[in-house]
Amino acid sequence: MTASIEQLMHANLLEVFAEKDFDRRAEAIARTYTEGVVFTDPDEVVVGRDALNAKAQALADQSPDFEFSPAGPVYVNHDLGYLAWNLGPAGQPPVVKGIDICFAENGLIAKIYTLLTE
Repeated sequence: MTASIEQLMHANLLEVFAEKDFDRRAEAIARTYTEGVVFTDPDEVVVGRDALNAKAQALADQSPDFEFSPAGPVYVNHDLGYLAWNLGPAGQPPVVKGIDICFAENGLIAKIYTLLTE
């Protein structure tokens, strides 16, 4: 069964970047991204599932008490998805806001662009 862009976008945010457990995150990465996924944020570009997992782990290590949450619906245009998100302590105003723009190929995310908006 091929995942929809909406499902992929939520998996990217909630099952990968919000997931603190390395092994559960690795399983989500395997079912959500292409092998050669390219992740780009203002700090760097990483390529591949293992590098993406390491990136997500580094972010979790920097802010262990912070949680990601969607900040609106997923917007879709064919193979492109857009999702705004918040990051901060649970029950508190977000410390960071951003958006993820993802391009899918054959039912998996192939490219992710993360922009910080605040």
